[in-house]
Amino acid sequence: ASYEKKTGGKVLAIPHNGNLSNGLMFSSSRSDGSPITRAYATLRARWEPLIEVTQMKGDGETHPVLSPEDEFADFERWDKGNLQATSLKKEGMFQYEYARSALKNGLKVEQNVGVNPFKFGMIGSTDAHTGLTAVEENNYWGKMTFLEPNKNRATAHMGEPGNGQKSDKKPKKAKAGKVYTITGEELGSSGYAAVWARENTREAIFAAMQRRETYATTGPRMKIRFFGGWNFQADEVHYPDFVNRGYRKGVPMGGDLIQESHTNSPSFMVVATKDPEGANLDRVQIVKGWLDLEGVLHEKVYDIAWGEGRQLDGEGKLPKVGDTVNLKKANWTNTIGRAELATVWKDPDFNVKERAFYYVRVLEIPTPRWPVYDEEFFNIKLNKQRPDTIQERGYTSPIWYTPLLGNYNVSKQ
Repeated sequence: ASYEKKTGGKVLAIPHNGNLSNGLMFSSSRSDGSPITRAYATLRARWEPLIEVTQMKGDGETHPVLSPEDEFADFERWDKGNLQATSLKKEGMFQYEYARSALKNGLKVEQNVGVNPFKFGMIGSTDAHTGLTAVEENNYWGKMTFLEPNKNRATAHMGEPGNGQKSDKKPKKAKAGKVYTITGEELGSSGYAAVWARENTREAIFAAMQRRETYATTGPRMKIRFFGGWNFQADEVHYPDFVNRGYRKGVPMGGDLIQESHTNSPSFMVVATKDPEGANLDRVQIVKGWLDLEGVLHEKVYDIAWGEGRQLDGEGKLPKVGDTVNLKKANWTNTIGRAELATVWKDPDFNVKERAFYYVRVLEIPTPRWPVYDEEFFNIKLNKQRPDTIQERGYTSPIWYTPLLGNYNVSKQ
């Protein structure tokens, strides 16, 4: 605040590694244990409009413990303990570390104090410590110097002297004070931050970040558009000016839908396009979180667009897309999936009195994870603990729905 006042500049902070905070990043109380107040929530919302939801030290969207009904929740997990490896993880910490649960908890805080401290958008980051930005699985140059391409890097233990040469030996014990170790293969190649700015200038990009018109990817350069409104028609998403229609009739990712006089369900226009040099798309999903009238938080994942040949089953689940990965050759084919997916979706479970948020998750078809490319290039066989394949993805910033003031209570904290 002092910097902005003195210089006229603008500042924002982007929280890093919520999944390694051991319950601190999105805690339900302040650092001194006192409850979140309206003033504190206002500061959080003002200074932290974005979070880093995915990067090399694990993915931070959600966790199987938090989202047991989400078949894609178990992705690039790094949940052993805190960032310094000095304290192990406890299950009760998860809900205060991951983006989806924080977005849900933010709805409850907002109902209590009138401001949502966790009203953030999504970005990804490389988290590279080398100055290199190569993050694709097939062009993974490592995030630290000892993880630059070599035949031992996938099984090397971080923090070991000369670990690039010692990975075939029995791992050393953790250093004093350390309660867990990490091998090279546990690091992800993620990720990227995508920003929908009005022009390619520092000022425009910063403004877009402040209004949360951003999305994250785990490495692919996919393109995602997401708008929410009250009267999008099903065919509008296929018009060449669908972006203009989205802005004119609704709000983009990061925006707010305010209850209108009617009680119609909101509709959402989504267009996702594959990375031109990457894999086809498996599906587009909308993740919804909401606070019901009894004060209970919920979440649900909806499959809203996918390629031909599949149908939702009786439980609303979409069959898997298939797998074209050749592990020996470290490649795949785009003979399944789609290059682009576009749809207008209307919330079938909307309640005009319930606070809610919606964000888009886009999944690619399976492709090889980076250690598989190491195996092929160096002609070796690694003793891998992580899966050989990965379904890369993108996460948009949410769109929030807020009922009219008369439909909820706000305390005077």
